[in-house]
Amino acid sequence: MFSTKNNCIPSFVLFLFIAFSLGSCSQKIKASLIVHNGVIYTVDNNFSIVEAMAIENGKIIALGSNKDILNNYQSDAIIDAKGKTLFPGFIDAHCHFTGYATDKWKCELYGTKSFDEVIKKIQAYATHAPMEWIYGHGWDQNDWPLKSFPNKNILDSLFPNRPVFLKRIDGHAALVNQKALDIAGVNSKTKITGGSVEIINGKLTGMLIDNAMSLVDNKIPTVSDSLALQYYTQAQEECFAYGLTGVHDCGINEHTVELLMQAEKSGNLKMKVFALLSDSAEYYNRWISKGPYKSTLLHVGGFKLYADGALGSRGACLLENYSDKQDWKGFLLDKETHFDQIAKLLVNTPFQMCTHAIGDSGNRTILKIYANVLKGKNDKRWRIEHAQVMNPLDFHFFGDNNIIPSVQPTHATSDMYWAGDRLGSSRIKEAYAYKKLLQENNWMPLGTDFPVEYIDPFKTFYASVVRKDANGFPKNGFQIENALTREETIRGMTLWAAKAAFEEKEKGSLEMGKSADFIILDKDLMKCKEAEILSIKTLQTFINGKSVFKRK
Repeated sequence: MFSTKNNCIPSFVLFLFIAFSLGSCSQKIKASLIVHNGVIYTVDNNFSIVEAMAIENGKIIALGSNKDILNNYQSDAIIDAKGKTLFPGFIDAHCHFTGYATDKWKCELYGTKSFDEVIKKIQAYATHAPMEWIYGHGWDQNDWPLKSFPNKNILDSLFPNRPVFLKRIDGHAALVNQKALDIAGVNSKTKITGGSVEIINGKLTGMLIDNAMSLVDNKIPTVSDSLALQYYTQAQEECFAYGLTGVHDCGINEHTVELLMQAEKSGNLKMKVFALLSDSAEYYNRWISKGPYKSTLLHVGGFKLYADGALGSRGACLLENYSDKQDWKGFLLDKETHFDQIAKLLVNTPFQMCTHAIGDSGNRTILKIYANVLKGKNDKRWRIEHAQVMNPLDFHFFGDNNIIPSVQPTHATSDMYWAGDRLGSSRIKEAYAYKKLLQENNWMPLGTDFPVEYIDPFKTFYASVVRKDANGFPKNGFQIENALTREETIRGMTLWAAKAAFEEKEKGSLEMGKSADFIILDKDLMKCKEAEILSIKTLQTFINGKSVFKRK
């Protein structure tokens, strides 16, 4: 015991102890960023909503009420969301990001209302085109008064000595002039598996369908690497402005992967990219031996194959004839044995097999091949890209074998004006059946397929939930029974899109330990009126806790 003489010593020590203890209790945890006063949709299992979150080293370290976060965390960077809504960053589960980027040098023909308008745009473009080739893309004859394919006659007269290549909006057909055909050595006797060279009255029309396009397209010079990298930066800025923090780039070559690696190393790539490699024997041999590639931003985890073409160009492979073309069912782009061989090659690897299938025959063919090698329940997450037209007897393959339908809701509202003409009143009922597809596995990734459709994810949300066009047509929605709920749609654009790439543990929802990829919107996407959805703006976009876009 202390003597009376030293009684002041323990009192002083006790005072310091109490002061230190109180100070320790009030010590706040350091965070690199705090966001508070928001309506934060976490998109966790319970679809929880919180007010605030703390971020450190690009990861979410806490979520809760304003009081919880502000009392326990401190930061030099604090954002008052002022009651605005926050969501996980949108992830486009099927697009052509690098292709969209390197298309920047080409003439855009989206929204043209006639072939005459196409010609006028091409003539204007030709005066300043950066290459000898005149390359246009995005036309759709279904938007024209005369809905048949055009022919090359006027192109031949305007550009007799300059090659012209005009790709259709779906990327499955192109119109070329005679000069381009001559360069490629294409004539009336040319045949190609999985494609066709259109001939009428014994003469080439200039229309090339599916694989036939490559005969000419392969002759067109590609843009320089430096220009491609510049275009990637431009394209990701567009993505950020729409709230996209990640994309699934479907069907790219190895050189593009190398350019993305280079862009990440230089710090110019900020977008998170899940890449599917093109269907190539050389790629299978090389990548299967070394396995998937994964860095902070880039993940190469699968292969993209094409079973058939598109419905709009009548290249989708159907079980029965097209309702608007006698004795025509479309075609597969390769032999069934090819798809079967690749499925058997990939089934014991960590790589996903992701196959474009539009027609009911194309879907049935691939689903049966998948089922034969997957043999029931599994976690391979093999995907059917589009799953657009289904036979009612084939939906079960998805659930039985955990095959994932990767769909793009805007295809339904873009195609609804003419899809019934292609399919007839019976088959159209089993097309764009997103609700029915969702019920097979109870989760489903959503994308846009840009540049086939617009890059805007709010159009995806609107088409999924409302099933109308921007003018409110049709009044009751296109096959509204297959609309998804707002919550299902948000999940499809975030967490389920991440899950489709085996990335749901690191992103896709706002939860502790996950990447701080999030967006701030000017309206509440879950509660706003239907008419307001298409006018919603992204105010700010964050990737790994850092702002990559802020609206001025």
